[in-house]
Amino acid sequence: MGHLPALTGARVRRALAAHATLLAGAVLAALPLLWLVSLSLQEPEAVFRYPPRFIPERVLWTSYPAAWRAQPFARMYINSVVTTTLIILGQIVTSSLAAYALTQLRFRGRNLAFLVIISTMMVPIQATFIPAYIIVSRLHWVDTYWALVMPFVASGFGIFLMRQAFLVVPQTLVEAARIDGAGHRVILTRILLPLARPALATMAALSFVFHYNDFFWPLIVTNSARVRTLPIGLATMILTEGAHGTQWNQVMAADVFVIAPILVAFVFFQRYLSPTALTSGVK
Repeated sequence: MGHLPALTGARVRRALAAHATLLAGAVLAALPLLWLVSLSLQEPEAVFRYPPRFIPERVLWTSYPAAWRAQPFARMYINSVVTTTLIILGQIVTSSLAAYALTQLRFRGRNLAFLVIISTMMVPIQATFIPAYIIVSRLHWVDTYWALVMPFVASGFGIFLMRQAFLVVPQTLVEAARIDGAGHRVILTRILLPLARPALATMAALSFVFHYNDFFWPLIVTNSARVRTLPIGLATMILTEGAHGTQWNQVMAADVFVIAPILVAFVFFQRYLSPTALTSGVK
């Protein structure tokens, strides 16, 4: 018992050291975002000031409405949210169905099919842009939502992720459901998908970040602001110089309200990014 206070003190010191390290990492991770917000509230020349001033002397809230009017960001917001949402929904459907077939159905060439699917993850996405653009152009989808959505509704990574999640689900649950007369649809929607919610959330979060920030593909398949997305609006805003040059405080303000949905999405998906649900169905 004499060693208990010393042991407790050692644990407290280790906990304090761990939390101090995590706090330092959190501050370093948040510093660029805080610096972005600070520059958005200062004059345009503040981005070149040395030494930099982190706390503005005079807060300029006018940079936000000016940035919003600089480009048709309202329309671009709608385009980004709609296309990203459709891509996520498409990937959930295709990845879940493919993963179900690869884990619950027995057919010749199943392992070969999975090998072909995961091999697509090794191909750089930039290498597929030329054939994808040719297909989109021949289908007359250029400058439409179809061109932004359809090439990405299937994901090799999504299929791989959902397959691994379905493999973790105890097979006894699936066999019990089959004994009770459940069909493929019931097993997929009532058993596998609810237990694979962490994998679904992970796939949705990663897909949202990637396609919401995608720049090159929307740039080459769109010609008008009617279907262009937020990254293109930001790039256009930087390249467009007015009478006084690029207004960097407005660019930073645009960056702030463009990345806001990503932060909101992270807060929403964070509570689902836990593997405990995969084993909650059995003791």
